[in-house]
Amino acid sequence: MAATFQRHTTDFFRTLDQKLEPPVKSHLKQVYTTLAIATLAAGVGSYIHLFTDFMSGGILASLGAAGFGIALMATPEDGKNTQKRLSYLLGFAGCTGLAMGPLLELAIYLNPRIVPVSMISTCLVFASFSLSSIFSTHRKWLYMGGGLLSMLSVMMFISIVNLFIGSYYLFQAQLYLGLIVFCLFVMYDTATIIEKRRMGDTDYIKHAMLLFIDFADLFRTILVLLTQKERGSSRSNRNRR
Repeated sequence: MAATFQRHTTDFFRTLDQKLEPPVKSHLKQVYTTLAIATLAAGVGSYIHLFTDFMSGGILASLGAAGFGIALMATPEDGKNTQKRLSYLLGFAGCTGLAMGPLLELAIYLNPRIVPVSMISTCLVFASFSLSSIFSTHRKWLYMGGGLLSMLSVMMFISIVNLFIGSYYLFQAQLYLGLIVFCLFVMYDTATIIEKRRMGDTDYIKHAMLLFIDFADLFRTILVLLTQKERGSSRSNRNRR
């Protein structure tokens, strides 16, 4: 079994070497390392909401995330402001995690296992679609951009309509459509990052921000779906009693 695992690992890295040039591989290593750090910052933000009285998630946290995101996008990389731009990214991630606090609080109230299961599921889904983009023909995913933006517009329209009619089934359709769209965005953004690096774009902080947004959207959607499932199971158990 160990020999089989070693053979598969060797084949994996050999294929990776064939697909990506050394500068691209180095860039992706920076991007995913920064993404991991941003995810930890989001975890800190969620912890602040759940276990301290310092701040609570809500509209201010969302506004803070938007402010840090705009500041990062408005500050181009010049080789001297890496620390400043990284702090903007960490601020964006921390506020994003803080804004998720109320949803996490509800999930923990229903079943504390929902949160780790959601995180593991998100990591597996994200890694699967990101690797699929890396090992496939990158350019074909670049043509999905227009379609994905159109699907986001449809989701936004559904959300606005549902504010007035309050349909459970429409909300469910939006959730599952969102799950599909966010998975495709992982593939699209991964392919875009690879192609941009090949064209000379070395801004790994901005690229990590793109993937962090995909990761956060995936996590939020999976968390809502699992929370709904747990709530439905709880109601069924109460009705049986």
